[in-house]
Amino acid sequence: MARGLNKVMIIGHLGRDPEMRFTASGRPVATFSVATSRGWTNNDGERQEETEWFHVVAWGGLAELCKKRLHKGSQVYVEGRLQTRSWEDENSVRRYRTELVAQELIFLSNPVPADQDEHPAPANDDEEVTTPQWESDETPK
Repeated sequence: MARGLNKVMIIGHLGRDPEMRFTASGRPVATFSVATSRGWTNNDGERQEETEWFHVVAWGGLAELCKKRLHKGSQVYVEGRLQTRSWEDENSVRRYRTELVAQELIFLSNPVPADQDEHPAPANDDEEVTTPQWESDETPK
């Protein structure tokens, strides 16, 4: 079977502070939203702008860095993959959310302390390369 490619790269600003949670097994997970905007001039010469929002999920050491270094309004480069998960809400209605699972971040608006290098933050410090799907025991609490 042919391989596919699921890779997303965005640069935008956080819409809210990251939220940190832990799975039942104690693994950290951070979630936050990032807005990207684009502008163009329409056929009438009027300036138009459109904003797209991305739900971002970061796991492990990367989640901890997000909580520590990011805040509402921070500019960030996020690289990762898209993942859609589903659940039933309290009214038994099936809900879906497509998320950008972060594998690499570059903090663009926060100054880097002198004791840290300026290289991108790794997705998984000493953990496996792949990020797990939302499983019953991996759902943030």
